[in-house]
Amino acid sequence: MNDNKQAVMEIYAAFGKGDVDGILRQMASDVQWEYAWAQSPVPWLAPGTGPGHVARFVGALTQGCAIEKLEVKRVLAEGDLVVALVDVDGVVRSTGKRIVETDEPHIWYFDDRGRVRKFRHAADTYQQARALQPA
Repeated sequence: MNDNKQAVMEIYAAFGKGDVDGILRQMASDVQWEYAWAQSPVPWLAPGTGPGHVARFVGALTQGCAIEKLEVKRVLAEGDLVVALVDVDGVVRSTGKRIVETDEPHIWYFDDRGRVRKFRHAADTYQQARALQPA
């Protein structure tokens, strides 16, 4: 198995266990999280840099949304690029509204040391922003 693909699988496994340190061990010190995004109305989809920002992402996501399902359906790897297709189902804690993402692409780029240097969700931000709005 491609080492970068294996690293992505380890990151998802760490996320599933709530192991933030396990996630952060895979990050480059200058990782660009949610690269190529403008500011987002969705707090867990905020762009930023560094492992501290990645830890804030995990905190914002787990505090803001009860993830009931995160299924990694397919992981494709070539060189420094890994793309995962993920199904996500969860409920926004503040509104009780459900978010369902089918085949949400997660895009991972790795550096020469095998650390994540860039990552982004290609998420349905409209759906997620609407789920954050009170009824």
